[in-house]
Amino acid sequence: MAQPTEKLVAEPAPTIRLIARNLAKKFNTEWLFRDFNYTFGAANTYAITGPNGSGKSTLLQLLWGQLPPTAGTIQYEIQGKPIEADAVFKHLAIAAPYMDLIDEFTLKEQLEFHFSLKPLMRDYTITRVIHDLYLDEATDKYIGNFSSGMKQRLKLGLAFYSDVPVVFLDEPGSNLDSRAFQWYCNLLHTTCKNRLVIIASNNKNEYPENAQEISITSYKSKTG
Repeated sequence: MAQPTEKLVAEPAPTIRLIARNLAKKFNTEWLFRDFNYTFGAANTYAITGPNGSGKSTLLQLLWGQLPPTAGTIQYEIQGKPIEADAVFKHLAIAAPYMDLIDEFTLKEQLEFHFSLKPLMRDYTITRVIHDLYLDEATDKYIGNFSSGMKQRLKLGLAFYSDVPVVFLDEPGSNLDSRAFQWYCNLLHTTCKNRLVIIASNNKNEYPENAQEISITSYKSKTG
């Protein structure tokens, strides 16, 4: 299996922060969580924990801007200066089981499309990314014909090899066999040393031991 090269790490702005203030989300009459206050800082990994259905994925979708909060605010800052809401997407990458890929694209076409929108990590090429994904034989294979494990490796690769300062990972071990899971752990270690990484998971093996854990269930007691 190809292993990421140790020296190839992202070099983002060192002072990026994500600040959530009084964040809350409600669906119909049910509050998933309320009064979520947290400042996420650069060069740190955070684990949003809780059982299935507790609101981990919803919180991530709020933080990266896919869903609007019912209450509260989310602010991104670089070097103490706010990032405009419509520019936040330039600074982050996402991998999630429910994230869509383009089935009609080949692997090479999917990568070329993605990295026309996001900068590719320094010293990398599309060919090298394919090799590190250990998908060399699938270069010209259509995404629609990929297995679930191949698709998940691709999603993770799109996030890890994007040269952006913030990475969101929602249940990153989904559909990975033991070999691919070890590959994921290696890639997390080698490409995210200087980044702000937020992982939603109820599996401790999916995030590093030094990750700062945030239990989403602790914000449910504040509903009422």
